[in-house]
Amino acid sequence: MQKVKWGILGTANIAKWCTIPGMKQAESCELYAIAGRSLEKARRFASDYGIPKAYGSYDELIADADVQAVYIPLPNDIHLKWVKTALQAGKHVLCEKPLAMNALEAKEMYRTAKECGVLLMEAYAYLHSPYVEELKKDVKSGIIGDVNYIDTAFVTQGYKEDFRLHKEFGGGATYDLGCYCTTMILTLTEAQEEAKGEGAREDALALDFVKASAEFTDLGVDFMTAGLIKFQNGVRASFNVGMNLGENSNSRFDRLYIHGSKGCIRSEVEYNQEGNVSYRIYTPEGMKEKTVFVPQNYALEVEQLSRCILYGEKPHVTPEFSIRNAELIDKILQEINY
Repeated sequence: MQKVKWGILGTANIAKWCTIPGMKQAESCELYAIAGRSLEKARRFASDYGIPKAYGSYDELIADADVQAVYIPLPNDIHLKWVKTALQAGKHVLCEKPLAMNALEAKEMYRTAKECGVLLMEAYAYLHSPYVEELKKDVKSGIIGDVNYIDTAFVTQGYKEDFRLHKEFGGGATYDLGCYCTTMILTLTEAQEEAKGEGAREDALALDFVKASAEFTDLGVDFMTAGLIKFQNGVRASFNVGMNLGENSNSRFDRLYIHGSKGCIRSEVEYNQEGNVSYRIYTPEGMKEKTVFVPQNYALEVEQLSRCILYGEKPHVTPEFSIRNAELIDKILQEINY
C-alpha cells in the first residue's frame, strides 16, 4: 500500500493523546518526523512513539524534502504563519481546529493552498465518525421530518496552565469548544438542505441572525458562552459551551437534540467518542435506539486526507465548510464583544 510521509509541528497534548495514536493506526500514514521548540523534547517524543526523525525547529521539518504532509496542533494564534509556511513549501496540511482566528485568515490559507497546488484540511476528527454519518442519513431520510431546531452543548472543566486560558493565543470556550457545536449545527443543517435535492436554495445556509452572551475570566477569555442561531432556511439552533463545569474533576457534559416536524433525535454522545455509541429516535410510532461502532476518529481523519493526497479523494472537511464555520464563529465573537 502507498503511504504518505507525515511530519508533526509541535509536541502538543492533542498530538500525544489523540492524533499520534490515530496515525499509528492509519494504514496509509507513515509517521516520519516530529519537530519541537527544543530538539530534546522532539527527540523524547520521537523515542516514545517510534518516529524516525526529530527536529529542534519547525522550519527544519518543513525543509525536509521527504515530508509530504504536515499536521499542525500549535496554538491558534500561530496557525496562519505555520500553515502558510508549510503550504508554500509544497506540503499538504492538516491543521487543528479552529483553523483560523477569523474568516479572513481562513480564506487566506485556502487561497495559498490553491496557489501552491496542495491540500489543506481543518482537523475535526469527530466529523469523520460513522456516528455523524448516521445522524446525517437519518436527517436526510426524513424520519423526523423537516429539521426546525438543533440544540447542542459541550462543557468541560479542569483547565489550569493552558494556552486556551489566554486571549492572545486564541483561547476561550468559543474557539476551543464552540467550534464543535457550530460545525455540528452546520453539518446537520447542510444535511437538511441536501435532502431537498434540486429544491435546495443557494442562500438556505446563510445566517438570518446570531445572538450570544458570555461569562469572561480575569484574563479576558470567554469561560462560558451561550447562543442562538437562525438560518435563512428557517432552521434554528442553540448552543452552550464552557470551560467551567465544576472544579477538581475532568468530567464533561455533551448534548445533541435534533427536533423535526415528525419527531426528534436525542443524543448524549461525547464529541469524538469511540466504541459503541447510541442515540434515540422518537417518532409517533415510538422510540428506536440506534447503536453505531466508531473507530478511532483521528485515524479516520488522517486516513481520509492521506487518500485525498494519494488518490484524489475530496477532503471530508471542505474549504467552503471551514470558511462558513469561521464566519459563524466571527459573528458569535462579535456578539460577545471578544
